[in-house]
Amino acid sequence: MEELVGLREGSSGNPVTLQELWGPCPHLRRRIGGGLEWLKRKLFRVGEDWYFLATLGVLMALISYTMSFTVGRVVRAHKWLYREIGDSHLLRYLSWTVYPMALVSFSSGFSQSITPFSGGSGLPELKTILSGVVLEDYLDIKNFGAKVVGLTCTLACGSTIFLGKVGPFVHLCVMIAAYLGRVRTQTIGEPENKSNKPLYAALAALILASITYPPGVGRFMASRLSMKQHLDTLFDNNSWALMTRNSSPPWPAEPDPQNLWFEWYHPRFTIFGTLAFFLVMKFWMLILATTIPMPAGYFMPIFIFGAAVGRLIGEALSLAFPEGIVAGGVTNPIMPGGYALAGAAAFSGAVTHTISTALLAFELTGQIVHALPVLMAVLAANAIAQSCQPSFYDGTIIVKKLPYLPWIRGRKISSHRVIVEHFMNCSITALFASDGRDGCTLSPRAGEIPLWGQLPTRGP
Repeated sequence: MEELVGLREGSSGNPVTLQELWGPCPHLRRRIGGGLEWLKRKLFRVGEDWYFLATLGVLMALISYTMSFTVGRVVRAHKWLYREIGDSHLLRYLSWTVYPMALVSFSSGFSQSITPFSGGSGLPELKTILSGVVLEDYLDIKNFGAKVVGLTCTLACGSTIFLGKVGPFVHLCVMIAAYLGRVRTQTIGEPENKSNKPLYAALAALILASITYPPGVGRFMASRLSMKQHLDTLFDNNSWALMTRNSSPPWPAEPDPQNLWFEWYHPRFTIFGTLAFFLVMKFWMLILATTIPMPAGYFMPIFIFGAAVGRLIGEALSLAFPEGIVAGGVTNPIMPGGYALAGAAAFSGAVTHTISTALLAFELTGQIVHALPVLMAVLAANAIAQSCQPSFYDGTIIVKKLPYLPWIRGRKISSHRVIVEHFMNCSITALFASDGRDGCTLSPRAGEIPLWGQLPTRGP
């Protein structure tokens, strides 16, 4: 406690401390302190959450930039190693497979050794938390560090593992928000970590990397393209089937940035063969990749898969109607990129049971020319998917046996056979507040609800 020494000369009687009395520039310090207090009052008039949200946005932007920068460097190093290692197929195969194997093994082993809750996307757990169930371990700061490192290694594998970052990044943002907001968290003892998880991750990565090896089967599924390049090529408005109908473009030794669509063509398979083969292989490869216990996102692979489905339909229509479709005297050309956009939004919306994927598609392309067909495709896909099975994230919640609130379908009241009257106690004991009368028992008639309150006071 500071010692009060006396009164300042000319003061109104308020005592001052020794430090304030003999400190340098007391008048200037008081003015600065008063100015800071005034600024604090003005800023906090808009609420105390503004600095929390600003800090959250800045931190997540820095984390996203750092992860993207690191992933870009690692991917470029992998491409340089694959390009400079020589012409030996054995060495090129090893450089193509061992690199993602090491990254996936480290991602799974590191994240599982820190906390076993860092695997997957994290969205099923967030849905459980938003429903009112407290899962403190999923918002632990240890989980954040494990997920950042593991997700960086997962994304550095490129399109070989075919996983994204959308879901885990949402989980990271929630963990940072919980930490900044000082939400009640608790550190509990970690369960014993099983040593076979990194081994399983390495075996799964070996299978996926071997299949996507470019001189092998990967030649027929555009394995040299990254996740972003997959979307860029699938959204191309030019018809590849018409462009290759009378010519056969060569397969370049390295991906041509100006003609990335060459990766989707093979003279024996044609465009339709490579797209169909891509869909068949990526279907079970994505299922295998989701079983790897490491931080990974599943929305972007689903979005690309849907774009490939739409692209395949668009290429077939462009080949069937090379001059376009005539309606009302106007010729409408077939743009396979528009079908790929609708397919991506519809398929991802059907898997996640959401309609907002249409808005994501519009924001991704920066145009709403195909707004009506995309919305119709998303609504139709949602109607079919919701009538058949739960969403991908709800299914994950069920598989992980997390507590959740089941979906209650909207029905008419008359369709329910059990009503409250069947099990409620109709004998109600009520106590009046001020008239001094004893409690009474009322048996209301069916369909009536008694309301009790203070009776009005009558006059003399």
